[in-house]
Amino acid sequence: MEKLAVVALGGNALLRDSEEGTIEQQEQNATDTVENLIHLIKDGYELVITHGNGPQVGNILMRNDAGEKMYNIAPMPLDICVADSQGGIGYMIERIIRNVLNKHGIKKNVITMVTLVEVDQNDPAFQNPSKRVGKTYNKEEADRLSREKNWIFKSSPKVKDGFRRVVPSPAPIDIINKETIDLLVNNGNIVIAAGGGGIPVYYDEEGNVRTVDAVIDKDRASGLLAKNIGADELYILTDVPFIYKDYGMPTQEKLEFLNYSDTLKYLEMGTFAEGTMEPKIRACLEFIKNGGKKSVITESKKLEDKSFGSKITMEYDQDDLTGKQLKN
Repeated sequence: MEKLAVVALGGNALLRDSEEGTIEQQEQNATDTVENLIHLIKDGYELVITHGNGPQVGNILMRNDAGEKMYNIAPMPLDICVADSQGGIGYMIERIIRNVLNKHGIKKNVITMVTLVEVDQNDPAFQNPSKRVGKTYNKEEADRLSREKNWIFKSSPKVKDGFRRVVPSPAPIDIINKETIDLLVNNGNIVIAAGGGGIPVYYDEEGNVRTVDAVIDKDRASGLLAKNIGADELYILTDVPFIYKDYGMPTQEKLEFLNYSDTLKYLEMGTFAEGTMEPKIRACLEFIKNGGKKSVITESKKLEDKSFGSKITMEYDQDDLTGKQLKN
């Protein structure tokens, strides 16, 4: 194996904010994204692909609500909904990868793996649920569901007088399927794994796998997976071409070449937006700290140009203190 990369596809790789979310739209977006991964494959990279699931799992939860209300269909818990989205999105990406590989005359096997990710049931996140999931309710509906199902609600930042359920987002501590993923990718297969951050689980006192109502940040799970399988590089594909200091402010500044210590300083200063760029930066830093050679945050359509995107490595080349060349 020449090089191994974990590529995390952002939500925009499948579904744009301006779109209805039809399967035709998601398939076209996935095709456009996968076309750009071909450049890595042709350069000799073996790939593990992860993906987000926010809009899709939200739709599954809304179908839960509608089925229970209209047809008395028993709703499925959050872990099953996450697994459902992993299977559906993974199948779609796998089928499209196979078609794009065929178009380029590349013969590789592709496999989708429903992935379990271990969390600590004592993680502080369980005391402060913060991740919004599912539909928006009015206050009366939210109060009723809070009583009936012990759900926790917070006001919606997008809908006046609207409330959404919030669940914990604990840190991932282990990818339970890592050995199988490692075996598959080391034998030349493209693996789609850890979709939506993986299904959060924990081990009880008897060593049995138990579930929790929570979601895991996709980028942090991707960084952990990259570390677990000894990946050389981590790519996080998003809707901006670079990392920016003070994004959207008059002091905005493009950060193209970064080392670990400088990036950590920016993070501690609150430079990166919480909930959007901040978890991506944390994922990259954890990967680099644990032996990764390079992390890249960029748009998927920029992958052909290896000089594009924001790159984080452990240190700059000592022969170039300007930081324009990186020590890989």
